Amino acid sequence: MKRLRSKMTTEELAESLGVAKQTVNRWIRKQGWKTEGLNGVKGGRARLIHIDTRVREHLMTLPAIRTRQAVYQLAEASAEYGDVNTTSLPRQVTTALENLTQIEQQRLAVLLAREGIQGFLTRLGIAEEQT
Repeated sequence: MKRLRSKMTTEELAESLGVAKQTVNRWIRKQGWKTEGLNGVKGGRARLIHIDTRVREHLMTLPAIRTRQAVYQLAEASAEYGDVNTTSLPRQVTTALENLTQIEQQRLAVLLAREGIQGFLTRLGIAEEQT
């Protein structure tokens, strides 16, 4: 499975998942996914799908997608940890949060409410030492 953008057309999502466009349209109707019209397309029926946690959770329930995702994760290049570009940090954090399931987001919210930011950073092992 290719990396999913925050909004994708039915065709783009179908192609990235290796399924038919009609399958994606059926999921949109059955799951009640949030969409918006795409201007300038003949017939006015083209839609942009909001790829939110509900969409991601549904996709991860599909056996073929889970298998493909596991292979994709194994094939990912390892991250460079030495020189992190700090300008991309907010984008990296946002992407990581968007990729959490709804349950993971809820658990993170509970952890942050209970431990606070300092406790969260301490658990991650990146808190500044108090002098």
